[in-house]
Order: sequence, then C-alpha cells, then structure tokens
Amino acid sequence: MKLTISRESLITPLQSIAGVVEKKQTMPVLSNVLLEAEDNTLTLTGTNMEVELVARVAPVHVDQPGRITVPARKLADICRALGDEAPIDLALEGDRLHLRSGNSHFTLSTLPAEHFPNVEDEPESFRLALPQKELGRMLDATAFAMAQQDVRYYLNGLLLEVDVNHARVVATDGHRLAMAQLDLDTGCPELRQVIVPRKGVLELARLLDDEESPVTLVIGDNHLRATVGSYTFTSKLIEGKFPDYNRVIPRGGDKTVLADRSTLKSTLQRAGILSHENIRGVRLNLSPNQLQVFANNPDQEQAEDALPVEYQGESLQIGFNVGYLVDVMNALDDDQVKITLSNPNSSALIEAQNDNRCLYVVMPMRL
Repeated sequence: MKLTISRESLITPLQSIAGVVEKKQTMPVLSNVLLEAEDNTLTLTGTNMEVELVARVAPVHVDQPGRITVPARKLADICRALGDEAPIDLALEGDRLHLRSGNSHFTLSTLPAEHFPNVEDEPESFRLALPQKELGRMLDATAFAMAQQDVRYYLNGLLLEVDVNHARVVATDGHRLAMAQLDLDTGCPELRQVIVPRKGVLELARLLDDEESPVTLVIGDNHLRATVGSYTFTSKLIEGKFPDYNRVIPRGGDKTVLADRSTLKSTLQRAGILSHENIRGVRLNLSPNQLQVFANNPDQEQAEDALPVEYQGESLQIGFNVGYLVDVMNALDDDQVKITLSNPNSSALIEAQNDNRCLYVVMPMRL
C-alpha cells in the first residue's frame, strides 16, 4: 500500500474514528484503524464491536492499493502534531507503515487487515431520511437522561420509535425521562421501536451538522446504520423491552407554573451549591407568583433563594434532585419554561412554553 494525502483531508475523519476506538481493548486489533486504499479513495474504519464508523476520503493519490491496520490514536496524534504545509506519504513496507511528511518520518506497527472484525450485513427492515439538524436536536434534547451502566441494560441507551407520522426518541434512567419528536411522513406502516446503545448515540450525535442535508437511517433487526455525508455509522441494537414511557408521563396536573428559564436555572444552580453532595436535593416552595428554592447539607449549611413566576393556585412543597432540573433547563431552548405539578408525590412535567416537540418528566424526592 502506498498513497499520498493532505493532512487536512486525513485529520478530521481520523479523529472521528479514534473517538469510536476504545482505549482499553481485549483484542489488540480493536485499538487499530483499518486503512483501505484503492481507486483514488482511502477508507478508514474503526470499531469497538458495538459501534463501527467508516469514513471515505477522496480524491487521494494511490500509487499502490492495499489494506492494513495501524494504531488509531497514535496515527491521529501524529497527524495532529504535523504542520499543514507538507502532504503525508503513507507506505507499507513489510509489517511496518511508514509515514513521511516534510522532514518528519514515523514508523508504525501494523496488524493484518484480515484480523479486523466486520459488522455483519443484515437485511434492512426500514429506511428513514430526516434532516441532520433535526436528528441532532432530538439527540441533544434527550441523550443526557440515558442511564449509565444500569443493571436494566435496556435503559443504557435511547429508544428510537417511528410510526406513520412521527420519529421519536426517548431516554430514561428510572428517575427522569426525556422525549423529543419530529412530525414527518415516515412511510412506516406500523410502529417500530429499537434501542440504540449509549456509545452509539453519542458517536452519532458527533457526526451530525447543524444543516438541513439529510441523514439516512437504515434499521435492521440487530443494527442501526446511518449515512452522513462521507461517513457510514453502524451500531448494534440493545435487545430488550423499553419501558412504556406513556405510563410515566403525568397527566392531569392542576398546578401550572410559568418561569423564565435562565432565571430558574441560575437560581437552582446557586441553591445546589449547598445541597447534599450525594443526594443533590433541593426543596421548592410554590406560592402565588413566587417560587422559593431551599437547600441544606449535613454541615448545617443552608441556601435560600426565590424568583417570580406566573402561578395562581394552592401552595405546594416538593423536593427534587437539583442536577436533574438543571439538565432539563440546559436542554430546553425556549425563554419560558412550563412546569406542571399535582402533589408532592407526583412527578413534574416540564416543557418549553412555545414548543411541544420535547417534554421532560422528573420524579420528586422525599427530603
């Protein structure tokens, strides 16, 4: 294998691929990136057996086609450290890959391309195209609520649900729930649900740009594949039954609070400084046109703050994990936030006042 490529063409896809590759691997070849050069195209592939990312770079001057794997992070670090001026020459000599650029020369170890695992192809069962910007918005609005290393493995990911008129994503860790949806004609004749693992969600979100160009999602029985520009992303799906999120969404709350989102966020953050560092609990006291926020900790330290709100109704005292509330404030992009409550033991429903595409549910705490 022998080729010449500009640093600028190589560095961006290489950094994306290196993000997929795990630092600690049981199989050495999984720390490597697969390089395949042919027909003036360089294809780079990285995988951790759960997620695979393929990037195609063209045009590339290929003198001699070939396939080899090299350490992904070392190659990315070298390219990052090189200057932009000189092109990069890659040449496979024996079992070493030689990288030359200007006065610099690096020799990298390799492993045979035949050792690199392939994500198996499977028949697609459904295909969906939607704007990158909208999919990115949905992932950003919900991914924070995914569980991390929960024994209920189906919570360690994101539910993607498609019906005839909507694409919807839902995440929950058992204490809070985030949902975002997009109204569009999907062409899906029946309800489809798949669970994308956490790593897959985060890597897919990194690929998406804030533009209207489409991303194509191909959903199979065991994999989700997304095509974004010159990248092809594949993730295994989590087997299991996602909880019925509709049962979690509180209905019929009779106490509606309207507040300025940024003011509420900063009030919560200030009070949270003196909350218990493990429990992170704050107490909200709601009364007509005012919301008070209280926090304390085992060192007998206390915080008390208040902000004006639009509310007419009975007084209510309710406790929450302040981190969960701040996460929701960060995810919303409307100036006004609407919070619907019913009693101290019922979850809060939180939405933007003028945008019904996202909703959030936060369970209360006993304080």
